[in-house]
Amino acid sequence: MSTKTNKNEKGETGLPDLTESMTQLAAGYGQVMNAWMEAWSPDSASGGATSKESGAAGDGKTDRDTAPAASPLANAKLDPAKVMDAQMELWRGYQSLWLNTTQRLFNQEADAEPVVDPEPGDSRFKDPAWEEHPIFDYFKQSYLLNANWLKRLVGEMDGLEPEDMAKMEFYSRQIIDALSPSNFALTNPVVVRETAESNGENLVNGFKNLIEDFSNSDGTPSIKQADMDAFEVGKNVAVSEGGVVFQNEFFQLVQYNPTTEKAYAKPLLIVPPWINKFYILDLRPDNSFIRWATDRGYSVFVMSWINPDETMADKSFDDYIRDGIFAALDAVEQATGERQVTAIGYCIGGTLLAATLAYMAAQGDDRITAATFFAAQVDFEEAGELKLFTDKAQVDALEKQVAGKGYLDGASMASTFNMLRANDLIWYFVVNNYLLGKAPPAFDLLFWNADSTRFPAALLMDYLRDMYQDNKLAAKNRFKVLGEPVDLSDIKIPVYLQASKEDHIAPAMSVFKAAGIYGGPVRFVLAGSGHIAGVINPPEKQKYQYWTNTKRKSYGTFDEWYGEAVETPGSWWPDWDKWLSGKSGNKVAAREPGAGKLKIIEPAPGSYVKVKS
Repeated sequence: MSTKTNKNEKGETGLPDLTESMTQLAAGYGQVMNAWMEAWSPDSASGGATSKESGAAGDGKTDRDTAPAASPLANAKLDPAKVMDAQMELWRGYQSLWLNTTQRLFNQEADAEPVVDPEPGDSRFKDPAWEEHPIFDYFKQSYLLNANWLKRLVGEMDGLEPEDMAKMEFYSRQIIDALSPSNFALTNPVVVRETAESNGENLVNGFKNLIEDFSNSDGTPSIKQADMDAFEVGKNVAVSEGGVVFQNEFFQLVQYNPTTEKAYAKPLLIVPPWINKFYILDLRPDNSFIRWATDRGYSVFVMSWINPDETMADKSFDDYIRDGIFAALDAVEQATGERQVTAIGYCIGGTLLAATLAYMAAQGDDRITAATFFAAQVDFEEAGELKLFTDKAQVDALEKQVAGKGYLDGASMASTFNMLRANDLIWYFVVNNYLLGKAPPAFDLLFWNADSTRFPAALLMDYLRDMYQDNKLAAKNRFKVLGEPVDLSDIKIPVYLQASKEDHIAPAMSVFKAAGIYGGPVRFVLAGSGHIAGVINPPEKQKYQYWTNTKRKSYGTFDEWYGEAVETPGSWWPDWDKWLSGKSGNKVAAREPGAGKLKIIEPAPGSYVKVKS
C-alpha cells in the first residue's frame, strides 16, 4: 500500500495523509498487542507481571491482587418496585432525549432543553460541541441517563453491610467513569475533530505514547501524568536555599537559609509524609510554604525521608519515631542550641507526630511546645474511600505480596490514589496521551505526584492494621510506642488542626475527630479544595477560602462545627502564622545552616529526595 503526504501550495510536505496514518496505526496496534502478550506470558524472560510482582513464595500475586475484593452480594436485594420505577424513569428520559435529538437533527434551529446535565465542574464535557452538535449531545445525555440509573439502583440495594455498600458504590463509579463517551475516539468530538484536522496523526502519536508506556510497565501501562524531563529536583523544583546538617539511614535534616535578620527563638520542625517527597512544600518560589515560612521569621527544618528499599523491610513505627523524629529533635538542638521547637506533621507524617507527642507527654518530654497538623488523621473510623482497600483479606494478600520485595512500590500506591479521582487522574490522561496524541503537561505538581516513594513492609502492616483496621491510636492505651501504651488525650500542648473540604485521602470529618481527642486547646481550620491544593495555597494567589469557628463550645461532629463556621476568602496561611507566632518565642538573630555544632553535609534539598523508585 502506498502512502502519501499532503503538500501545501508551495509543495512542502505537511501532515501525513489518512492512509499513512492508518497504516502506522495498524503497526502500532500490533506492537501494543505483542508487548501486552509478552508481558503476560509465563515464559517471558522477566516472568511477566506475575513473576515480577510475586511474593517470596512465588504465589503469583500481583499489584492487581491488592485491589479491593468484590463485595459479598449473597444478601443483596433489590425491591422489584424500585427497579421498575428506575426503569420507567430511564425510559421516560430516553423518550424525551430521542424526541429532542430528532427535532434538532431535522431542524438545526430547534432549541430543546437538556433532559439531563453534567454535574457542575465536570470538565469532560466542557467543549462546546458536546452541546452544539446533536449527535454528541445525544451521546453525552444518554451516558448521563444510564449513569444516574446505575447509581440509583446501587443506592437502593438492601441487605448489604455499610462497608460492602461503600464498595459497590465505589466500583460502580469506576465503571461509570470508564464508560464515558469522552473516553472513546468515535464518541468524543474533540478527538474526532483532532483526527480530521491532523489526518489521524493524533492516533498514531497516541499509539506511540501507549507503546512507550507499555515498554516501561509490567503489562498494564503506567500512564504518564507529567513530562518527567521538564523538571529536576534542586534545579527548577525544590530550590529554596539551605543545607543538609544531619543524616542517618532514615532521613536527611534540611535547615533552610533565613530570609530575615531576626527569627523566632523556637525552630520549626516539619515532619512530611514518607509516602511522598517533601518538596510538595517547596515546588516553586511563588508557592513554596517553606520559603513563605522563612519569610515570616521561622527557622525551618525539614525531614527528608529516605526512599526505602529492601534493606528497610523490617523498619516499624517505633523506628521512624526513635531514629526519625527523636533524632531530628536532637539534631535541631545541636544546630541551634534550642531545646524546644514547634512542629508540623503533614498527612501520615502527622499521624506519626501525634503518636510521638502522646509518648512524649507520658514521658514528661516537653521539647515540642506547639504542633500543627496538615490533613492528618488519628481516628480512622471514617477515613474515607481508602478504607475500601484495607479489609482483612486484602491486607493479608498485600502482606504476602510485599514480603518478597520488602516494600510496597510507589506505583501501586499511586494507582490506588488515582482511583479516588479517576476522571482527573486516569481518564483525562488516557484521552490526552492516547486519543489526542499529546505529550503529558509540564506541570510541577504532577511531576511531584509521579515522583513516588516506597513504603517499608513492616511499617505498612503496622499502619494498615493498627490504624485503618483496628483504629488503635484513637483509643486510650491501645497503641504502643517504644513498648509503652499511649493516649492522645495526654497531648496538652496547643494544636492547629487543618483539614481540606474536598480531601479524598484524609476527609475533613475524619481529621476533625482529633479535635475531640487531644487534651489541650485545638484550633480547627477547614481549607477549601483538596488534599494538596487545600494545603499549598499561598496568600498571593488569592484562591479558595477557609472556615473558622471561634465559638467557645464543643462540637460532637464535623457537620455541627461547619454549620456555625465563618468563611473567609483566600489562604489560611496568615491565620496559621498569627496562631504560631505567639507560641514561637522572642525574636533572635537569624541562624545560618552550619553555624552551629552541625556542619553542612551537602546543599539543600539533599540527595535522599533525588532517589527514584
